[in-house]
Amino acid sequence: MTEDGGAPRRRTVLKFGGTSVASPAALEKVGEIVKGVEGERVVVVSATAGTTDALVAAARDAERGDAQKAEQQIGELAEAHKNLAADTLGFSSGEVLKEVGDLTERTIALLQSVAILRECTARTRDAIVAYGERVSAPIVAAVLEAKGVKAEALSAEGLVITDDAFGQANPSLEETRARAAKELIPRLAIGVTPVVTGFIGSTPEGVTTTLGRGASDYSAGVLAAAIDASELRIYTDVSGVMSADPRVVKGAKPLGSLSYAEAAELSYFGAKVIHPRAVLPAVERGIPVRILNTFVPEHPGTTITTDTPRDGSVVKATTSIGDLGLITVQGAGMSGIPGFAARVFDTTAAERVSVMMISQASSENSICLVVDAASTDRLKSALERMFSAELRRHDVERVSIERPVAIVAAVGEGMRGTPGVAARVFGALGKAGVNVVAIAQGSSELNISLVVAEKDREAAVRLIHEEFHR
Repeated sequence: MTEDGGAPRRRTVLKFGGTSVASPAALEKVGEIVKGVEGERVVVVSATAGTTDALVAAARDAERGDAQKAEQQIGELAEAHKNLAADTLGFSSGEVLKEVGDLTERTIALLQSVAILRECTARTRDAIVAYGERVSAPIVAAVLEAKGVKAEALSAEGLVITDDAFGQANPSLEETRARAAKELIPRLAIGVTPVVTGFIGSTPEGVTTTLGRGASDYSAGVLAAAIDASELRIYTDVSGVMSADPRVVKGAKPLGSLSYAEAAELSYFGAKVIHPRAVLPAVERGIPVRILNTFVPEHPGTTITTDTPRDGSVVKATTSIGDLGLITVQGAGMSGIPGFAARVFDTTAAERVSVMMISQASSENSICLVVDAASTDRLKSALERMFSAELRRHDVERVSIERPVAIVAAVGEGMRGTPGVAARVFGALGKAGVNVVAIAQGSSELNISLVVAEKDREAAVRLIHEEFHR
């Protein structure tokens, strides 16, 4: 019940990705989709496809002192967005064009400052790359107005409140909820559809932050939780989450439903349809998430909920992530020594290297870490320094690197309690001669992850998918 005793209001958060806001035809689809949603609506938008990459490149050019090249890139972006607005809105685009011009001038001023100082801090870079979403929001809001939907563009600065970890900021749901009560709820109450910039936020003091590349989904999840949304819809250019990458597996199928746990595992191991953190705010508030296709809006897509009914599948999806390196710390002197693993992980933390997967022999004489390939040499050197005394005594025999490797993950709630799943996975790979370098399985039995050579990555995905989707 609402405060006035009426029926609960239906609130929907709709997030549109870069391809969904990049052309007049796509924007037309966005307008029709939003107009067709009943109840209160909040729209979250990404930058147009390719814009953030161009902004990052402009910041790098400015940092090298090439202000002219940086300004040229921003000028080209501004021209593209002005053309997009004019082509979509026609004669009613004047106000949007002025806003694009103002945003462009401010961003060029930032780049000029960077070029003079030859320094671009993470804080300054956030202010520069925020341009993409800031330009998208007023264009989408104008499109909705043209469709008869009362809309207003809002910057997430002052709304999505984060810490000051610039470039990878962490939202505070409690503070964002309080800001949403002041900024979003009153607008919704009078029939306005706020169009909010994804990806960006601000510190409590109002300093611009970004939540990390591809984090507009996360922004939408945070706002959905903050306003107690009935549903979060993430619109992209594919019809939901697939059972495998369709470019690799011809028989890949769209998945009608996923549990939150399955979605989190798939996103972590390379399913690019979902941002790794996007589902977290929805998990806490019990909000269903739907992954839908802007260009085929009638397709039911994939629904992500806390629990999903068993559909008889064992491995629901197979995914992979490549361009990785495997670092092995090995030696008989490691066995039974307390704190040895802690020293390995302290070293990775000190080097700020993210570990994708860990595997340790039961004999404790080796620990394998899978990390980004670009970090392997640096981490190997750091581990050799950490264990220099043990290497001299041969308690640690070697710190070795194997690359390029990939992680292939088989994911599914149906794996839990089902005997013989691992045997089927490794049997399928063994028959085709694919060598497994390392394995890991969580106690939840939701995921079996294995490391293979990069050259075997696609074959491994196909073989596992075929084994469980005949």
